Amino acid sequence: MADEYRTATVQGREVPYDPEQLRKISEHPCYSDKACHAFGRCHLPVAPDCNIQCNYCIRDFDCVNESRPGVTSKVLTPEEGLDLVRNVVRDYPYVKVIGIAGPGEPLANPETFEALRLVHEEFPHLIMCISTNGLMLPEYIEELAKYDVGNITITLNAVDPAIGEKIYAWVDYKGKRYHGREAAEILLSQQLKGIEMAVAKKIFVKINTVYIPGINDEHIPEIAKKVGEMGAFTFNVIPVIPQYKFAHITPPTPKEKREMQDQCAPYIKQMRHCARCRADAIGKLGQDVQSCVYQQMKDEKKE
Repeated sequence: MADEYRTATVQGREVPYDPEQLRKISEHPCYSDKACHAFGRCHLPVAPDCNIQCNYCIRDFDCVNESRPGVTSKVLTPEEGLDLVRNVVRDYPYVKVIGIAGPGEPLANPETFEALRLVHEEFPHLIMCISTNGLMLPEYIEELAKYDVGNITITLNAVDPAIGEKIYAWVDYKGKRYHGREAAEILLSQQLKGIEMAVAKKIFVKINTVYIPGINDEHIPEIAKKVGEMGAFTFNVIPVIPQYKFAHITPPTPKEKREMQDQCAPYIKQMRHCARCRADAIGKLGQDVQSCVYQQMKDEKKE
């Protein structure tokens, strides 16, 4: 009916979502495979520090032709991030989403919240989005809601600490560094609590799971089942990039990735169009324009 809210399926039941919430799906290229052809995103690389060390993650180098998470050509201040948004919205009006995805952990950097505040105050119509490891999500969920962050991506690679301890070297939490099983247990507890709190606030949650053969591959459907039951909106299987301590691991083939997605599909909607964006990505998925944007801003400053 025209005077009724549309619904989305959460935990097996239909939940009403108002038009503004649904826009956070229909205009977000990561949450809709149709939106990725029409709308774009702008990542603000304002968050360099990280509070965990994943065994597949290294951020020591950058190449402008490289497209992988954790990479940026330059870390921006929140004010520079706002200036970037002004330029992008002016020149690329199809960009509807402003995201903060690194190059470190957004919630471990106070600059993230200042950037969210500045952008939301000047551009309240833009969709605000963050990507996080989830460690500090319960502590900051209220502040994220204050800046109308309606989409949160959480990287969750295990729902069993015995597997998690193989993936994480250490976790920094409340001023102390944890290793091994204890680190994995703390991280998982916080991630699950954060997902629960985000869903309760009707924030759309996307789960990223890195597919690591020999480490968590047989466990991934269990992750999908768990987060699907919790009310996460979509699930993204990401093949591991062999680097750092997992440099010896052969990543899954495209066929193996599709088969894994098919195994997870009964539990939660699958994102099958991920472009594994850089932390400074701008534009439509697979059609990044950040090099042009940054060059144009540099040229305008000279004039």
